[in-house]
Amino acid sequence: MTTTLTDIRYARETDALCLNRIHAASWRQAYTGIIPFRSLHAMIGLRDAGWWSRTVKSGAAILVCSFGGTIVGYATLGQNRTRSLPVDGELYELYLDPTFQGVGLGRRLFNAARDCLLRDGARGFAIWTLAENDRAVAFYTSLGGTDVAEGIETFGGKTVSKVAFLWT
Repeated sequence: MTTTLTDIRYARETDALCLNRIHAASWRQAYTGIIPFRSLHAMIGLRDAGWWSRTVKSGAAILVCSFGGTIVGYATLGQNRTRSLPVDGELYELYLDPTFQGVGLGRRLFNAARDCLLRDGARGFAIWTLAENDRAVAFYTSLGGTDVAEGIETFGGKTVSKVAFLWT
C-alpha cells in the first residue's frame, strides 16, 4: 500500500512558479463568466512568478498545501481590512488547483489558515467572496461561516456583488 502525504506550510520564494500556476488556473475556473475576460486576464497577468517571489520575500503570510510533493493550493491571510466587521483576522484568499478541488484539501487548508490566525491572536476572522462564485459560497457556508455583509466590486465596467463570511 502506498501513502501519499499532504503537507501545509508557509510559502517559500522557491514556490513562486507553483503559486503562479495555481493562481492562474483557479482564477480562470472560479471567475470565468463572472469577471469580464479582459479584466480577468489582466488581473491574472499581474501576479506572475516574480510578483509571488517578492510577496513571499516581503513576509506576507501565505500557506501552501502540497499533495505528494506537489503544491496544489494556497491561502493568504492577515489582519482584517474591513473596519466594520467585528473580527481581527482575514483569510484573503484560498485557492486550489481545480483538479484537486472536492477531495478535502480546501477544508484542510482552511483549518490550517484558521489555526494560524487564531494562534496569532485574531479574535475571529472574515472571508470575502464574489456572490456569484457558487462553489465558494457553498464551501464557506459548509464550514460554518455566517454571511454578515455585502459589498460590490467593479471589473472592466461590470459591477458584481461580494459577501463576507464571519467566524467568531
